[in-house]
Amino acid sequence: MLAALDHTAGTVLAQLDVGEKTNEITCFQPLLDTVAALAGAVVTSDAMHTQREHADYLVTGRSAHYIVIVKGNQKKLRKQLKSPPWHAIPLQDRTRETGHGRSEIRRIKAATVNKLLFPHAAQAVQLKRRRTNRKTGKVTIKTIYAVTSLTADRATPARLATLIRGHWTIEALHHIRDVTFAEDASQLRTGNAPRAMATWRNLAIGALRLAGARNIATALRHNAREPRRPLALLGLT
Repeated sequence: MLAALDHTAGTVLAQLDVGEKTNEITCFQPLLDTVAALAGAVVTSDAMHTQREHADYLVTGRSAHYIVIVKGNQKKLRKQLKSPPWHAIPLQDRTRETGHGRSEIRRIKAATVNKLLFPHAAQAVQLKRRRTNRKTGKVTIKTIYAVTSLTADRATPARLATLIRGHWTIEALHHIRDVTFAEDASQLRTGNAPRAMATWRNLAIGALRLAGARNIATALRHNAREPRRPLALLGLT
């Protein structure tokens, strides 16, 4: 299943079954074709979807913007992004976060670069993540490069950092489905059953989040105690 997720609400806007004879790349545009309100939105995606056709579709076809992570599938572009004198560019934003047994410092720099090897690209982005395991003290540093169609006057480095970080909302959704709903342990294998159950799980998570639930597991237990509560949550009386 390929899904489009709203960063802010954490709800699934659309999903599409990726067939056995295709892949996620070919499903990107058909999925977003089902999302009506895309004009002016900023779309983030996994590095797999750092594709020129996707960028053209978003900017030219849907009047949207993008931020894409650049990895090995775009070697020339990644080489170009590593070439600017980043050491000479002042640090533009820094955030620190602690949780899950580690502390993480994220530093971001952005620069307007001409003739980037990607359609509609307006800025190059360098993001450095420094993670410290609070138990072992082990430190890992990772440098990430990205490009965006957002110009400097439309998105500050702090805003870009927030948008890139927001993409991991999809990982939070997968974590809830795997851990809280035990999706990986499901014995459903035949027909449309796995897809249907994924849809129901996404619906339940989305409904609870829109109702203000901060902990999905706690909210599920609360609603399970009284059969009228889920109906009221969905506006059914």
